[in-house]
Amino acid sequence: MIRIFDDTQLVRQQSRTFNAPSKSPYFLFDWVIDQITDRLSLIKRDFSSCVRIGARGKDYVIGGNKPLVISHTFSSKANVLCHFEFLPLKPMSIDLVTSALELHTVNDLPGCLLQIKNALKPDGLFLSAMLGGETLYELRDCLTQAELELSGGVTPRVAPFADKQQIGALLQRAGFALPVIDSDIIAVTYNTIFDLMKDLRHMGEGNAILARKKSFTAKSLFLRAGEIYAQKYAESDGRIRASFEIIFMSGWVPHESQQKPLPPGSAQHRLSDALGGTEMGTGEKPH
Repeated sequence: MIRIFDDTQLVRQQSRTFNAPSKSPYFLFDWVIDQITDRLSLIKRDFSSCVRIGARGKDYVIGGNKPLVISHTFSSKANVLCHFEFLPLKPMSIDLVTSALELHTVNDLPGCLLQIKNALKPDGLFLSAMLGGETLYELRDCLTQAELELSGGVTPRVAPFADKQQIGALLQRAGFALPVIDSDIIAVTYNTIFDLMKDLRHMGEGNAILARKKSFTAKSLFLRAGEIYAQKYAESDGRIRASFEIIFMSGWVPHESQQKPLPPGSAQHRLSDALGGTEMGTGEKPH
């Protein structure tokens, strides 16, 4: 397995967020949590045993039940402390697993999803949200251009994020049935690039890429990146835009009660009859 993220740095960064002032910018986490709870409210099911992976953002309840909270950093909300690649969950013991913006920095995401699937009961649900591939593309672009100008090379400074197709494939690979993937782009504006980076630090989303540059970065790089940002991605009021793609995913553990696709060739009516057209064989030309 290729390790992209520095787990020690991730824990260090995210631990700081729980000790930060109450005004720490958890707005993205809170918005995602609202979306997750809204989606769950549309599902007529009793999720009596629930697990929440990650502790950042506000508390929430599901059907009157407060989820068991698993965190890899110390938090007053956490019931269990563990690494997300080694979830201490019994097989087929849980009805629902949720997660809000916590899994995009897991090195072994396929293994994590498989553990979640195995911990769920038959017909159990996994509902989660991750940062997607369009996240912070503006910041990545400006830092890359500034670094090329000043040093002639580039070091990784913004984490790579999966896209919807990759997430869908991972859900299917883990064995989830009826996978559903959709996304939203949340645009947030800031006065300067430094305000954006401050928010990212307070979220616990600073640079934790294993191959990141470990030495001191000159302020001139960020000043130049800020100039480029203001030139390319400023709104009409002069504030700069930062995009966050939120990918929502859901999947069910297979169960005999779930709908299944019909086998090929089992259709009782021709599509051409329904459309009022003429059926043609492969290779035939229309008259």
